[in-house]
Amino acid sequence: MLSSVLAPSLHRGVPVAVTRSAPLLASLPYSTSSDGTDSAAKDNKPGPVPFVSSRGLATGSGAAKASEDSALAILRHVVGGHLQEMRDSGTFKQERVILGPQEMVVPIQGKEAGTKDKVVNMCANNYLGLSNHPEVVEAAREALTTHGFGLSSVRFICGTQDIHLELEEKISKFHGTDDTILYPSCFDANAGLFEVLLTNEDAVLSDELNHASIIDGIRLCKAERHRYKHLDMRDLEDRLIATQTKRQRLIATDGVFSMDGHVAPLKDIVALANKYNALVFVDECHATGFLGKTGRGTEEYCGLEPGTVDIVNSTLGKALGGGTGGYTTGRQEIVDLLRQKARPYLFSNTLAPAMVAACSKVFDLISSDTSLRDALERNTEYFRSEMRRAGFKINDGDHPIVPIMLGDAKIAHTMAEQMLDRGVYVVGFSYPVVPKEKARIRVQISGAHSKEQLDKAIQEFVSVGKGLNIL
Repeated sequence: MLSSVLAPSLHRGVPVAVTRSAPLLASLPYSTSSDGTDSAAKDNKPGPVPFVSSRGLATGSGAAKASEDSALAILRHVVGGHLQEMRDSGTFKQERVILGPQEMVVPIQGKEAGTKDKVVNMCANNYLGLSNHPEVVEAAREALTTHGFGLSSVRFICGTQDIHLELEEKISKFHGTDDTILYPSCFDANAGLFEVLLTNEDAVLSDELNHASIIDGIRLCKAERHRYKHLDMRDLEDRLIATQTKRQRLIATDGVFSMDGHVAPLKDIVALANKYNALVFVDECHATGFLGKTGRGTEEYCGLEPGTVDIVNSTLGKALGGGTGGYTTGRQEIVDLLRQKARPYLFSNTLAPAMVAACSKVFDLISSDTSLRDALERNTEYFRSEMRRAGFKINDGDHPIVPIMLGDAKIAHTMAEQMLDRGVYVVGFSYPVVPKEKARIRVQISGAHSKEQLDKAIQEFVSVGKGLNIL
């Protein structure tokens, strides 16, 4: 019999170790029967842990085979408790199953087995409607013939094809930067940057609402870390003053903050960086391809010249076709160093040829024509104005991320469920993804949405909002 174990607990979503006795855990019920009674208590023995996955599938039927003091039984008890807490608080996430390509209207798996429901999709990052664009799909299909399916290698061994270099060159030209390095995702790009560039002689100054991937990337480096208040330039300046003895200072910010649609005051950030001799890093995942007059992102939106920012990370998985892949683009020396030392680049498989070719086609489409981002701008302005007129509380701004602020987590998730029943696909967000008491439904507009689809969404928001006493 184990006398004690180290069992994970959660603090702000992060596992921490706590000591618990095995007999105590073994004495607690692991499941309840369908009538709500304790099945373990009935039989005077531990029952199987009921586990319903995020796909709605019941699993864990082998739990009863584990002895009551085994590591597996203890794990199932501890993890099951965390999962139940999420269900009770209304924050447990379910995965909806889409039965076709990503479009403005998508078929999803219905509530009855074997049925389909068609719903207006208002929650994708498909800002330009390129996820199933025929020219993008054809470019991917052609690359399968000319360059194969995969490369079974990292870039520096035998994983670099001519099309990888062509895409990196197109990205550099689009952003007005020296060079670009591709990654399997922008999460990887953020994970690979800070550890390579910064040491304990340096400092990083990060907006408090930066994306989780930026936070995780910063955690990997040994630089002194400072968080400045969200979009607060006075606080940022105070921290720049406080770190002037450091060798390098890097200001890190999202260009657009994904839960709020706030755009960073990049011109002010660059001015402070110039004043205090600091570098600037911007994550452009929710900006590249559509923010600014020609879609060049936050730099252009804020009136800065291309290539002003030292380091830009972005994704190929949102507006730029919605597949996979990310990149760092910026100063030549930085990109050269990342090719030599960035662990996600050195130890992750190269981006697949079909994905590279498809994204290369995307840059061809958006580099010479702004019609897609222009349509997105019109749709965003229309949806925002109509939702305000209906009485909903939404954040100020003009970004196609439109958070419908509700406050209560259960209301947000209930509203999303009712919207889906009415043919509109949206998702509720709550703590820990957003701060407590700031639950919301995040709507994302596409340039490919028709006016009829937008009107459908607005109409259903109003109907559900009245039913839930939100309006």
